[in-house]
Amino acid sequence: MRFPIAKEGLPFLLIPLLLTILCLIFPQTRFGWIFWLCAVSTCCIAGFFRDPERLIPQDDNAIVSPADGKIILIQEVKYPALGADTYRQVSIFMSVFNVHVNRAPIVGTVDDVIYNPGKFFAAFEHKASLLNEQNSVILSQTRQGKTVRILVKQIAGLIARRIVCYAKPGSHFTRGERIGLIRFGSRVDLFLPLETELAVKMNDKVKGGQTIIAKFP
Repeated sequence: MRFPIAKEGLPFLLIPLLLTILCLIFPQTRFGWIFWLCAVSTCCIAGFFRDPERLIPQDDNAIVSPADGKIILIQEVKYPALGADTYRQVSIFMSVFNVHVNRAPIVGTVDDVIYNPGKFFAAFEHKASLLNEQNSVILSQTRQGKTVRILVKQIAGLIARRIVCYAKPGSHFTRGERIGLIRFGSRVDLFLPLETELAVKMNDKVKGGQTIIAKFP
């Protein structure tokens, strides 16, 4: 059985958890303010780094959400890393209460991983997509003899200042597989080919690896 906490959260969890246990062992500190401080800290950190299993859609045409959160932007844009074609951008805001683990939206091979240092504006501000620290993962797959590319952009925010990415060029991911996380929430932008059929709308709440964002025709 898999431990439902992201491995990156374990160093943060260890100290308050041990202190909570010590407070329970020694009667003079049991249920005192130190105990409650450590216990609440343990619960908050465990919540921040929780990593639940998800029911991954088995539809080969499905493009699943790369993150938990709320849809805050849908627009058509050109993105230099993807060439001259126009793409549909779907932006997901991840609050501190959302699961922070990011997942692959499709079955695909990583063409490139592009890291750009930047600012730390609030993630719900749309300038964050361009100016904040970010990490872009380009995934490709072959459909009917044609190469299709999708980009997942992890964006650091005002609180989240640590992007973790498991993807490397040449690595292969299945739909819904974990590709990284952003500590303490932030934003993930998804760039889709225009021919995909969108299955979400503004302000929808989505779950990473489970909610279908769009489908290939």
